[in-house]
Amino acid sequence: MRKKFRIALAGNPNCGKTCIFNSLTGARQHVGNYPGVTVESKSGTFMLNDLEIELIDLPGVYSLSSSSPEEAVVFRELTKTGIDLIINVIDSTIPQRSLYMTTQLAELHIPMLLTFNMSDDARKKGLQFDIPKLEKYFGSPIVQTVGNTAGGVKALKDKLLDALAGLDDHGVPMLSYGKDFDEAIQEVANKIDSLNIAEYQHIPSRFFAIKLMEKDSCVMQIKAFQPAWDEVENQIRHLREMHAIEADTFMADRRYAMLAGACRDTISSTREKRREISDKIDLVMTNKFLGFPLFLAIMYGAFWFTFVCAAPFMGYIEEFFSWLGNLIGSWWNPVHLPYLRSLIIDGIIAGVGGVIVFMPNILFLFFVIAILEESGYMSRAAFVMDGVMRRFGLQGKSFVPLVLGFGCTVPAIMATRTIESERDRKITIMVLPLMSCGARLPIYALLIPAFFAQKYQAFTMWLIYIIGVIAALTGARLMKSTIFKGDGEVYLMELPPYRMPTLKSLLFHMWDRGKMYLHKAGTIILFTSILLYVCNTYPEKKFTPADEVRIEAEALSGQNAENIRKAEAMEYTISGRVGKFLEPVFKPIGFDWQVTTAAIGALSAKEVFVAQMGILYSEGEANEESDGLRQRLRENYTPLQAFCIMLFCLLSIPCLATLAIIRKELNSWKMAFIEAGGLFALAYISTFIVYQLGTLLKIGVDKLG
Repeated sequence: MRKKFRIALAGNPNCGKTCIFNSLTGARQHVGNYPGVTVESKSGTFMLNDLEIELIDLPGVYSLSSSSPEEAVVFRELTKTGIDLIINVIDSTIPQRSLYMTTQLAELHIPMLLTFNMSDDARKKGLQFDIPKLEKYFGSPIVQTVGNTAGGVKALKDKLLDALAGLDDHGVPMLSYGKDFDEAIQEVANKIDSLNIAEYQHIPSRFFAIKLMEKDSCVMQIKAFQPAWDEVENQIRHLREMHAIEADTFMADRRYAMLAGACRDTISSTREKRREISDKIDLVMTNKFLGFPLFLAIMYGAFWFTFVCAAPFMGYIEEFFSWLGNLIGSWWNPVHLPYLRSLIIDGIIAGVGGVIVFMPNILFLFFVIAILEESGYMSRAAFVMDGVMRRFGLQGKSFVPLVLGFGCTVPAIMATRTIESERDRKITIMVLPLMSCGARLPIYALLIPAFFAQKYQAFTMWLIYIIGVIAALTGARLMKSTIFKGDGEVYLMELPPYRMPTLKSLLFHMWDRGKMYLHKAGTIILFTSILLYVCNTYPEKKFTPADEVRIEAEALSGQNAENIRKAEAMEYTISGRVGKFLEPVFKPIGFDWQVTTAAIGALSAKEVFVAQMGILYSEGEANEESDGLRQRLRENYTPLQAFCIMLFCLLSIPCLATLAIIRKELNSWKMAFIEAGGLFALAYISTFIVYQLGTLLKIGVDKLG
């Protein structure tokens, strides 16, 4: 008997497929993207007695109709060679709807094991199944499971062993769609057989005949089937004349009719249907008056939990990297390989540490998201916000990532994976950097107290955040009307029953996302940290004795001599020279070379802007609490310029970690460059208008220092 098998796990969204996958594979999982698309791929291995099994968790879909990227991925995976068995997970609380895709999977004639999951919930609803009859109907063995408990998949493992032992003797379902349609399918199948397409010899021609009759986009794109198109059109015309209905519509009707008959014969209810607890809860949670305030309260609670609980751990991580840097600094004599020493301490440790410090936020954030998703509430949140978001060309599920963007854009972009629509997901990702993340807060905290009276400070902060929100929603509306233009998409917004998430599943979800964050952001940040370190350090300025005399003289006026050296050394570096070179470009928006240089450094992380300005204005490692730096800024800039700096930092290119995640999630460097270029253009034009208009009207043009 064979010792290795490849099994595909297929099912509708919210059927408990992920719980079964996690229970079978444990921690032996690999997560990534399918080539060319942003649909998540997940595979894992496990041992069943002495058998080694690779389990492929296919995206959750409702059919194989190729109307979405997820459905196209499932179609391609299942029509490739190498799949030994399909485990089709069915939500047994809604069997008739869940079995729709089963009728399509059965046509593949790949051995299949039907898993009627959530059987405990089905029993509570009073549903009883005639398993032998259902097995005969679909030509496949059936097992009843409770996927969210550790012992709930034991029956599945036992049945899986039997199914793998009998792969050569698996049943072949005899699905009939009516005499006329069956005859039309057979004519097209005969034509396909005559083409002798080697690539798809392992799939029955009947399956492709049905897909061609339905005008399935994936099959229609396969050039090898083009010679059969004439026969397909003849049969569709014939059916239209007989039934006055399109073939694809007729096919769906026949499938549902078959399922209705099968379920009527094999499924019974022991008691009348009563309103379930989920329905009673939804009377409050999705109420048109209470739903939105409750959503805001829940999201506030999620934010509070994420940032309050993560704060101590972030402090520990910051202390660790500070300790590590000091340890290496004290151990490594500066006279030995000083450049390498500085690169490791100031470049690698500082850069990578600046990313890893957000790890607690990532873990707690996705722990909360997992609770909301697996409990069933995330679908309610999308439902509550759907009407508002569609006014701006998005769907309700886009709202949650946009709110999370106020914390950190990187995990917010990762959270867009809950959006089924590829177009809406791309738009959400593209506008997310306009939501003012926490990394911009130090910039606002430095400039607002320096340039605005106390009574206007809260309003100014509020205004900056509101500008970001308006820009994001307006951008979404414009993109939906231009580069992502298309017919309005209608999505089934399913409200699954509320369930109690399991700790094991929550921890798996949290660990998967945390691991992805480290892998996707950390590796690229390591490279960019080194690059920015080089740009901010080289070439080194050699101070002559005359320079030292001048610096000491300037120091007598109260400035720190060492900080004067740092500022001049920064001007001499690649970043400083680029700032001086670009100064004429940025002068129309109120920037000098110092601000331009700080903006370049802020590409690594927005907080770097404050530190860079502190060095350039001889205040050392200044932060937002430095009154000395604020005074120097008041002496050199006006309130109008300060507002323009904040506006530009809000709207302009996000940090490199964000661009890296955009590239990964959209699987395209082109989109990342378009994002960077588009945001830079938006920031420059907006800031130019504000600065020039303010200058013309003489608003905030007087220095306060």
